[in-house]
Amino acid sequence: MAQVEQGNKKKKKHNFLSRMKKRLLVVILVALAAFVVLIVNIIKINLKSGAEYEQRVLAQQGYSSTVIPYKRGDIVDSNGTVLATSKKVYNIILEPKNILEKDKYYEATTNALKQYFGFTDSELAEALADENSYYKVTKKKQDYDLVKSFQDYCKTDEGKNVRGVYFEEEYLRVYPNGNLACHLLGYTVSGNVGQYGIEQYYNEELNGSNGREYTYLNEDYGLTDTIENAVNGYTLVTSIDANIQKIIQEKVDAYMSTEGAKNVSVLVMDPSTCSILALYNSHSFDPNDAQNLEAVRYQFENVDPEDKYQSFEEFEANCTDEERVEALNEVWRNFAISDVFEPGSTYKTFTISGALEEGVIQPTDTFYCDGGEQKDTFYIKCHYAKHGGHGMLDVAGALANSCNDALMQIAVKEGPDTFDKYQVLFGFGQRTNVDLPGEPSNAGLASIVYHADSLHVTELATSSFGQGVCASMIQIGTAFCSVINGGYYYQPRVVQRIEDENGNIIDNMDNVLVRRTISEETSAIMRDELFGVVENGTGKRASVEGYTIGGKTGTAEKLPRGNGKYIISFIGFAPIDNPQVVVYVVVDEPNVEDQGSSAASSFIFADIATELFPYMNIYKTNDNYDLDLTDAEDESTDSIYEGEIPENDVAGGSENPYVGNNASGETTGEGTETSEEAPPEATTEAVQ
Repeated sequence: MAQVEQGNKKKKKHNFLSRMKKRLLVVILVALAAFVVLIVNIIKINLKSGAEYEQRVLAQQGYSSTVIPYKRGDIVDSNGTVLATSKKVYNIILEPKNILEKDKYYEATTNALKQYFGFTDSELAEALADENSYYKVTKKKQDYDLVKSFQDYCKTDEGKNVRGVYFEEEYLRVYPNGNLACHLLGYTVSGNVGQYGIEQYYNEELNGSNGREYTYLNEDYGLTDTIENAVNGYTLVTSIDANIQKIIQEKVDAYMSTEGAKNVSVLVMDPSTCSILALYNSHSFDPNDAQNLEAVRYQFENVDPEDKYQSFEEFEANCTDEERVEALNEVWRNFAISDVFEPGSTYKTFTISGALEEGVIQPTDTFYCDGGEQKDTFYIKCHYAKHGGHGMLDVAGALANSCNDALMQIAVKEGPDTFDKYQVLFGFGQRTNVDLPGEPSNAGLASIVYHADSLHVTELATSSFGQGVCASMIQIGTAFCSVINGGYYYQPRVVQRIEDENGNIIDNMDNVLVRRTISEETSAIMRDELFGVVENGTGKRASVEGYTIGGKTGTAEKLPRGNGKYIISFIGFAPIDNPQVVVYVVVDEPNVEDQGSSAASSFIFADIATELFPYMNIYKTNDNYDLDLTDAEDESTDSIYEGEIPENDVAGGSENPYVGNNASGETTGEGTETSEEAPPEATTEAVQ
């Protein structure tokens, strides 16, 4: 019996221990689950409000954790002149909890803030409203001189009771020369984000990464500093020459103030490398204050009675955010890169170059101009038709007199395939891949040029003298450089070198030879013929005494045909034997009664060249020092059609952005974007 009772006791004890183990396991699991939930919540709180709590804890314990901002890299011109830099400024941080701890702290601190930083009573009341806060950002972007004076005051007996004020550093983007080269540079917005120009295209290279400074208690209860240094952005050395940029801006501004136009753009390039030396659009902005609406005032100078806003003041007071941005975009956009237009007779340079290179014409060949050509149901006129035509002209005469009739005959000799071959070789219908944002895509550009399959008789005729086909200034400028430099088509560039803050070279941006367009022999012929345009032809008003200048005029009739609106242009170079500079001037709708007879672009070119050539050490080599312009003839014209006018005679039809009054085409918005659709194949291999 005793054995049975003893066995029951052992069994009960075993059951009790089993139950205890199970309960203990349950307790452990519950505790573990609670711990996991706690950890998850801590992580969530840290992600959401960690910075705020960190500031409070560190302030209470006397610790600090300060962000060390990086400096965005400088942009400098080819001579080292700073075009864009970053200036260190300071944000004022207040600690209401510490300031309000004692009356003497409050009085000393608020008086000092009023004295040195101009705080008002209402501003201080708002800043100190949260009495338990240890972090309140107040005034931003304060200059170092003010901060230094305040800090020196705090070290005096009078300022010893100042509490709860410290400063966080940051950098402010500064453009020392105001609007100089604004369309090349662009600007930045909050967070060091580049918008337009070099600032956008090279945003990644210009930006660095922030560092951090920590102060904490070590094992011996002493304060220890740990610093993670900021990494500053790279410096960009550009091909821009600030002095050349200043010259063209002054000359264009002078023309706009006296004559005026819808827009004037100037592109200056080094023909040996296709580097951009300067670029300017007449309606500029100050990148230090890019959002300033004053820059759009010009858009309300000639308003239509049907327009929504009849004055700038009315627009400024009532415009929506969308309207505001749209108006500013018109100022910020870079016409020379983003806009396409019918180039007019400057395109004849490429028609003749291709025909000479291919051997379908010789320099001595002659063409008879009787005023125009019948193409299908359309009669297409030469600009000299009202005088009965030019008569017999050789190739040089056809270019010098800008004869549409002769050019149409030359294009027939080339035929659609050969004509298009050289369009492609000269880069039309495709991106130049210039290192600036906003260039239309390959797909968009391909659609606004007639290629071999769509170059019917009328399209071939008008394309030969630059109507119907569309191009951008950067396309024309780059192609023209290849015509006069021996046939070398380089990818145009603005940035030449990337350096770190100590001047060490990170990347040397070598010139990229894309392909050959024409031979040295053809290039030499074209230089001589372009010299004839300025000496004895339609470009004579671009002459500058003592200099050998070559170039080509352009007069393009805008859509719809017959409306009396024109784009006038001149592209020229000097000297003839060794070209050192190309200057391309485009005047959109000059403010004259007869736009088609205006020589505005030639006059602007000559005005620029008079000051530019001596600066660039281009010497006078022309014996003609007694320049007589009394017999100079402009490339005057009226509508290119006589009688029937095509409903739409521009490549791309209604899809052409030029036709739709959106001259930008399909822009990328990013400098690094590339189109999946390749441009038409050229017949020569690209040289990398």
